Amino acid sequence: MNINLEKVKAKLENSFDVKYREVNTNFGKCTLVFIDDICSAAQISEYVVEPLHSISKSCNSIEEVVTKFLDISAAGIAKDIDDGIDHVLSGDLIICFHNAEKIIYCEVKGFIRRSVSIPVTEAVVKGPREGFTELIVDNVSLIRRKIKNPDLKFETFLVGEKSKTSVCISYLKGMAPNYLINNIKESIKSLNLNFILDTNYIEEKLRGKNSVFDTVGYTEKPDEAAAKILEGRVAVLVDGTPFVITVPYFFLENFQAPDDYYINRYFANFTRVLRWVAFFIATFLPGLYVAIVNYHFALIPSMFLFRLAVARAGVPLPTIIEVLIMVIAFQLIKEAGLRLPQPIGGAMSIVAALILGDAVVGAGISSRITIIVVAASTLSYFLIPKVYGALSIWSIIITLVSSFFGLPGFFLISLMLVSKLGDLETGGYSYLFPLGSIETYKFKDIIFRGKLNKISKKVIQKGGEDSNEKKIS
Repeated sequence: MNINLEKVKAKLENSFDVKYREVNTNFGKCTLVFIDDICSAAQISEYVVEPLHSISKSCNSIEEVVTKFLDISAAGIAKDIDDGIDHVLSGDLIICFHNAEKIIYCEVKGFIRRSVSIPVTEAVVKGPREGFTELIVDNVSLIRRKIKNPDLKFETFLVGEKSKTSVCISYLKGMAPNYLINNIKESIKSLNLNFILDTNYIEEKLRGKNSVFDTVGYTEKPDEAAAKILEGRVAVLVDGTPFVITVPYFFLENFQAPDDYYINRYFANFTRVLRWVAFFIATFLPGLYVAIVNYHFALIPSMFLFRLAVARAGVPLPTIIEVLIMVIAFQLIKEAGLRLPQPIGGAMSIVAALILGDAVVGAGISSRITIIVVAASTLSYFLIPKVYGALSIWSIIITLVSSFFGLPGFFLISLMLVSKLGDLETGGYSYLFPLGSIETYKFKDIIFRGKLNKISKKVIQKGGEDSNEKKIS
């Protein structure tokens, strides 16, 4: 028996789904090794077994078997034993001839895959409905369909000492800065992980500084990923997850939605304004409310102050405790609605919010005005879902500081939030780009969406003689 075959069997022992089939050919006896769960039996029979039986006696080498007799699109010679085993585990078939040392691999993948469907996390009013799947080759094809350009490059890596997960970076040559491409390559190669199951394993490496804000973008929509690539960014695909990450990812992108570019420009800009308003309400309203009620009630109009006093007359708890209780309660309702099965999750959230609001007021735990403030803040989160987690945390921090120091504390902690955002980086660029940068921002899509014919083809270009800019460009 071939020594390579013995090594393969030793590596793959105690695996019931690994199959070995011996085939007699004119070139000699060979053994097919494959995993029947993830291989196509029809392809093996038609494109591998039958061609092997047709090998003529004049065949003199393994290379001739591959080039002249195997009727399959993807076939070749494995580099070594480990490469052959990787092919088997990836859904390919290997052929070990007993009288030859080289191993042939054939692509016969046939595992179950999820069909392309509407992405759940990014619903759109108008625009493409297709979303990424868990299979990396399908995701690559979806991007290829959007960008028919020979400069579109896909480079793959195997990440994870145990899982051997395929990771692919995609970029448009000549558009994406070389510094950015090399930075992401080195970050992926330096990952020291036993396994990788999702893009978040890579996101943590690319984020850099610890922060609750995501400095790496993610999407389930091929059109959004393609748009980012065409702007000069780099996309990272991981086998086994429908989410594709993009770098760099700027703070302004949290207020952009995929269908902003498919609907009327004026309505798109109107919704953009609503998102910015929602951002300020979600982040600052609870803290501002606590600061004014506790320390600066003179700023409240007298008529409204009288109504506020009446509403709080039966509430024994301090305002800050009220707010924290209601914030936690709304978070519990949100998480419960998210984790429950879809048919009952939405209904449960609505019923729970109604019952909870009426119950806490009746029990004197919270006033109506506090419920309104917290509800308005919580509702505003959902207009900007990509920063929901970060704003939830910062809103609580701002509220706590405001409860101790009033408006001075409110303004101080708000300034700290802005400085924290300014300190973050994404792919070597400032997170608040183009704010505070001398680099030229050519993309006419900062606060308002410009006309589509005026949107630049490249987001980041040279803008001065700054040394950092030279490095990036």
